[in-house]
Amino acid sequence: MTRIFGYLKGDRVIWMVVLLLSIISVLVVYSSSNALAQKFKAGNTEAYLIKHSMFIVFGVLLMYFVHRINYKYLSRISQIAFIISIPLLAFTLLKGVSAGGASRWLEIPGIGLTFQTSDFAKIALIIYVARTLTVKQDQLDDFKVIIKSLLIPISLVCILILPANFSTAALIFVTCLLILFVGRVPIRSILKILAGCVIVGTLFFSWVWFAPETIPGGRGTTWKARIEAFLSGDAETNYQSEQAKIAVAKGGAFGLGPGNSTTKNFLPQSASDFIFAIIIEEYGSFVGVLLLFLYMILFFRSIRILRSSEKTFGGLLAVGLSFSLVFQALINMAVAVNLFPVTGQPLPMVSMGGTSIWITCITIGIILSISKEAENNESEKEVLPEAI
Repeated sequence: MTRIFGYLKGDRVIWMVVLLLSIISVLVVYSSSNALAQKFKAGNTEAYLIKHSMFIVFGVLLMYFVHRINYKYLSRISQIAFIISIPLLAFTLLKGVSAGGASRWLEIPGIGLTFQTSDFAKIALIIYVARTLTVKQDQLDDFKVIIKSLLIPISLVCILILPANFSTAALIFVTCLLILFVGRVPIRSILKILAGCVIVGTLFFSWVWFAPETIPGGRGTTWKARIEAFLSGDAETNYQSEQAKIAVAKGGAFGLGPGNSTTKNFLPQSASDFIFAIIIEEYGSFVGVLLLFLYMILFFRSIRILRSSEKTFGGLLAVGLSFSLVFQALINMAVAVNLFPVTGQPLPMVSMGGTSIWITCITIGIILSISKEAENNESEKEVLPEAI
């Protein structure tokens, strides 16, 4: 094990979290893909096991190569990546691959895979915001600078994502607000932004509630239906959440055992959006709490990186990226236990997916690269006094 960690730089605790999440993912996806296998592969669940395992392995390799790169190079390309993300999002909105009434994906030519451009835009924006806060640290008392350099770019990305994926747009916006707070933006400025969000949010939800049919693309009707289903608790209109609650109730504290879930045959998206419910059904609520604990460890280790980096670009980037993953995980778990309306957010590093797993691995790879540099800086500080 020591020899392996010789090749794996950065925070070893984060590497262990990745390993545990990967193992859980392979086990649960193999079990919960039974319904998909019956429908598309004549019952051959091994096909999904092999495919998902290959995505995980390739994702970990991506993570390894990314964590070996000095994260400071990202600062230089963040502006270009941000600029590229804008036409990508616009093109996806107009010409993207549709599923569930929303255009969220672009197809990669030649290989048949699709990826969500919002995932790329999320990483690009978080890097851009972290860099801008670092560069303009002496100008943050000027609210006009915050609006021009930060709030407008953040809002532009969120507005382009919102029509097809409201939950992702909200997740990105909240993540950016956290980075602003950690990045020493004055509290009075953040309160002004929050006040504006309350006003805009009230107007937007009033529009969704009273005139959903006037929202382009028909998404307003979908959003209202999900909210109504969640509030009513009616089993017929809230079928997915009801099946998820059944799975959670069956699992209890210790679960039914690996592969013994029955709800996976009735629960749509059991291997992706509602995989947390299947985890509890098969392994119990104790494992569900352990999974939550693993995500929290990832976030707290990133806070440790922030403290050691003295709130520079690397620290802000580590906290922003880790928070985006943990917040997404919390939303997925909340949906699975019916504490939140259905959103379509997968469980990072666990849900079955293709390019979404790779994006998550790249994100963690960047965090590991930052932690590697932070550890090197700490080592230099310890050696210097002795040398003197």
